[in-house]
Amino acid sequence: MNSENIASKQQKNRKKLAIFAKNLPDVPGVYLMRMKDDFLLYIGKASSLQKRVGSYFLDSADLGPWKQGMLKDIDHIETIECETEWEALLLEARLIKDHRPKYNTLQLDGKTYPYLAITMKDDFPGIFVTRSPGDVEFKGAKLFGPFTSTGALNRSIHMLQSVFKFRTCPLTILEDDKSNAFFRPCLLHAINRCSAPCANKISKEAYREDIEGFLRFLTSKRSVMLRELRVRMEEASKNKEYEEAGSIRDQIEALQKLDDRASNDVEWQSEVTVFAQDPSDGIRALQKALGASQAIRCVEAFDIAHLQGGETVGAKVSFVDGRPHKDGYRRYKIRTAKNDDYMSMREVISRRFRNAGDGLEMYPDLIVIDGGKGQLSAAMEAFGQLEKQPPLVISLAKKEELIYMVGDCQPIKLGRNNEGLKLVQAIRDEAHRFAQHYHHYLRNKKTFGDAK
Repeated sequence: MNSENIASKQQKNRKKLAIFAKNLPDVPGVYLMRMKDDFLLYIGKASSLQKRVGSYFLDSADLGPWKQGMLKDIDHIETIECETEWEALLLEARLIKDHRPKYNTLQLDGKTYPYLAITMKDDFPGIFVTRSPGDVEFKGAKLFGPFTSTGALNRSIHMLQSVFKFRTCPLTILEDDKSNAFFRPCLLHAINRCSAPCANKISKEAYREDIEGFLRFLTSKRSVMLRELRVRMEEASKNKEYEEAGSIRDQIEALQKLDDRASNDVEWQSEVTVFAQDPSDGIRALQKALGASQAIRCVEAFDIAHLQGGETVGAKVSFVDGRPHKDGYRRYKIRTAKNDDYMSMREVISRRFRNAGDGLEMYPDLIVIDGGKGQLSAAMEAFGQLEKQPPLVISLAKKEELIYMVGDCQPIKLGRNNEGLKLVQAIRDEAHRFAQHYHHYLRNKKTFGDAK
């Protein structure tokens, strides 16, 4: 068969597969691409089988050098429908592990892919995404994976945390630790994403029940688990265990809403328009740019505002998963130097993180200082007076939009279209707006009195 005939046959087959894809349901699932002799080439997951499978056969499709070469060998495609994206993610991992298709193996070879680890040996098991499941800290942990997409895995964990409220922090939490009573939970507890065993907000037994529920969810369909929960809720209600029944009801409602997009649960409408979109791309890009080994979820940003030394104020804004958390916003009236930005920043940092420095609170994953190298140095001087240090502190200069990191001689310069830069700019700008608003309020109050 000459090259023209081969090309014509491949083109016909591509059209046939494109028509097949158009008729697929618009639901989550897994697809298996096979050769004519049923040899398995590739396994993938999709939030929409119709759209994802169809994207392979568009004329404009560019799948990269290794995946593009696979297209000519695909003869037919099998699909497995799933109830949720999370189920598709888990099924994909299990099938790849069992069958090791040619093109998935090429993708996995020489790379370290993420696993989901549940540290069952702990008093209060944590849920972690790791590329090193063999590390000593995961000895005795339940492992799921490998997964092909870190981003999809992290998004699913964040979503499921709203249902099962498990911890994702690196804290060592012991049931009989008396200091737990004085510990301040992180923002994930404030937004009802974690039950805060670190602060004795939940018993060991109740927390274990949530973890067992999470494990059941990993191996069951959502519809099956919902039926089980409804039976438990009815039994608790019959036994007049109304608090337990209410807790199960909340879990049922959260499970039913798993497919809702995060953009629907913003607590407060920020003036920064970037938050109208899903910021997950920005978080991933920022984490990559900063070389952060841990996921960036909780972020706090600080700014100082004054007018020629008058009514100097500091402000802090808080973000969880890239979205503003209004209850975490704070304002600080400066008590020390009135016309020194560096001293003002040192004061604000010292006041905000006194408890974290004493080990009575977790630091956020990232702290952003509005300003350049000088402002960052001032903040680090304040941190230097504390016993425990924060994991990651950066500053963002306004004019050049350069990111300064502790210990690095040269700042990081990202392209203006970099999603990570856009996100940190928006967070910085929100801190600046919040600080300026408080400054104007105090200045007007001083000028006009209470009749502002």
